[in-house]
Amino acid sequence: MIFHAMLFLPCLFLLIFNYLPIAGIVMAFQDFHPGLGFLGSKWVGMENFHTLCLLPDTWPAIRNTLIIAVGKIIGNLVIPVAFALMLNEVRRKSFKRTVQTITYLPYFLSWVVLSGILINFLSPGSTADACGLFNTILMKTGLIKEPVYFLGTKSTFRGTMIVSDIWKNFGFNTIVYLAALTGVDPGLYEAAAVDGAGRLRQTFHITLPGIAPFIALMTILSIGNVLSAGFDQIFNLYSPAVYETGDIIDTLVYRLGLINQQYSLSAAVGVFKSAVSMILIVSGYKLADKYAGYRVF
Repeated sequence: MIFHAMLFLPCLFLLIFNYLPIAGIVMAFQDFHPGLGFLGSKWVGMENFHTLCLLPDTWPAIRNTLIIAVGKIIGNLVIPVAFALMLNEVRRKSFKRTVQTITYLPYFLSWVVLSGILINFLSPGSTADACGLFNTILMKTGLIKEPVYFLGTKSTFRGTMIVSDIWKNFGFNTIVYLAALTGVDPGLYEAAAVDGAGRLRQTFHITLPGIAPFIALMTILSIGNVLSAGFDQIFNLYSPAVYETGDIIDTLVYRLGLINQQYSLSAAVGVFKSAVSMILIVSGYKLADKYAGYRVF
């Protein structure tokens, strides 16, 4: 009874913030006015979705979302796996733990904090001496002659978002693969060493096949996030100068709904994203069950 009582507040929170807002979906099919409410607003059917398709910002936002999200999914798969393999080869436990701790730290910082750090770190500065650390290093090593405005240039913004997200998350994501590596039979390495296989051959023929099901599982489950490019990160780092390559679905919803007060259009975008995400998540779990043996129920 006590444990059920402890669940009351979390369930109430879930009801208020996750289930009750579902009623707002009706706005996507209305010409919604706050003064009239759900019952008084005119019903327009699919008109908002038709208008949404004609907006000049819609398709660039979808394209940017897909490019940034897919880049993050690939990077957050390849980098953690490679990092886990390298850490697995370290035999000095104190050094291994120190490296793990340092790489985990960015994960626990919010994008509000990290955005301030990245803005200073990537700042082009008004003079060469006033540049951020990254521009200073690139200029000192001769890789660039002029400072690069990574967060204010359309050609570099997407790459900056992808790389900074990988930097924030790869240390924590490595935990999954390090745990998977502990399940590989040590006897296989001993047998391979007897047969003359070096560490590189052991990695490709024993380690990677051993954790392949976990890699497949993480890849399949990440499919559902293909329309989530990271609102917190991009909202704190983008500007009108990079809307062409940096605007995503979530930031478009924010501008339509809260800035321009076009509630019906923003709700239509949200419904579109939710519908596609649901299809991808269901498909992802089906693939996970078929190829990785993972089931939720």
